[in-house]
Amino acid sequence: MAFNLTLLLCDNMLVSSSTLAAEIFNFAQALAAANRAPLQDVEIRRVSADGLPVQTSSGFELSPTHNINDCFQSDLIHIPALWRNPRPAVLKHYQYGPWLRQQYQSNCTITAVGTGVCFLAEAGLLDGKLATTHWHYFDALQRSYPAINLDRQNFTTQAGNLYCAASINAMAELMMHQVERHFGRIISRQAQRNFFHEIRNISDPANLNALKDRAHSDEAIAQSQVWIQDNLNKALTISSVAKQFGMTTRTFNRRFKTAVGSTPNTYLTDTRMSFACDLLKNTDLPIVDVASYSGYHEASWFSSRFRQWAGNSPRAYRNTVRTKLFD
Repeated sequence: MAFNLTLLLCDNMLVSSSTLAAEIFNFAQALAAANRAPLQDVEIRRVSADGLPVQTSSGFELSPTHNINDCFQSDLIHIPALWRNPRPAVLKHYQYGPWLRQQYQSNCTITAVGTGVCFLAEAGLLDGKLATTHWHYFDALQRSYPAINLDRQNFTTQAGNLYCAASINAMAELMMHQVERHFGRIISRQAQRNFFHEIRNISDPANLNALKDRAHSDEAIAQSQVWIQDNLNKALTISSVAKQFGMTTRTFNRRFKTAVGSTPNTYLTDTRMSFACDLLKNTDLPIVDVASYSGYHEASWFSSRFRQWAGNSPRAYRNTVRTKLFD
């Protein structure tokens, strides 16, 4: 079964904000084949409103493979950033508005980077929803589309199946999140090591603020998250954490999943492994000590779990990180 990636084309677009998405997904497909993972073909389409080439910000033409009236399926539509004032391009390609609304209603995931967010705003898809854009265009976006809930603090936002990225770097991390959704965690982490020189989000799945630090109002669950982080080196069980906060295991599991978006076990593992990544990256502690500080009292079990979580061994991860940090 193919994964269908559609790259929206428009005049004055930044080419790298579009082609990087294609390169990341092509790389993920190659990794899946090399790792003998369940293989998912990637079909990439370049789409313009009328099927004609567009003039990019770099001064050359980019030709589409389809136009919006062609019949094809999209699992992910990616909208590029625009150079300088986005209004002329948004107005010229007005046909994208109804088409994007139709795709949104069919439950297609849509990502937009920088001022490309204006296409979603013009289509009315961001009314009352959280969104962001390049910092230089914050005020103009808010004036043009006052119904948007503009997030000026985070580089990425999510509102259902709509994702916004403030910059190309943030977009790349957002694409890693999409790769993880469709190819799995191990492929995603291997791709991160290839595309991110500093590996800044290798211990932070997707580095997507809206997902990672999911805001919720369940105070007891928030306190349990802090308690888990403060007691990582202990032999924690979910039943013991639930008891600590006066809940049955079943109630705790249900409330935690509702509030955080993941199960307590998944959260505990991710938190432990993220902490282990920090120790491997920033200290010279032996693997056995990294394991112990992270809550694993058998180094071999820790190494096995780490490989399953990150895609390679703790030692290999450390070597990769140190090489990229100091070369």
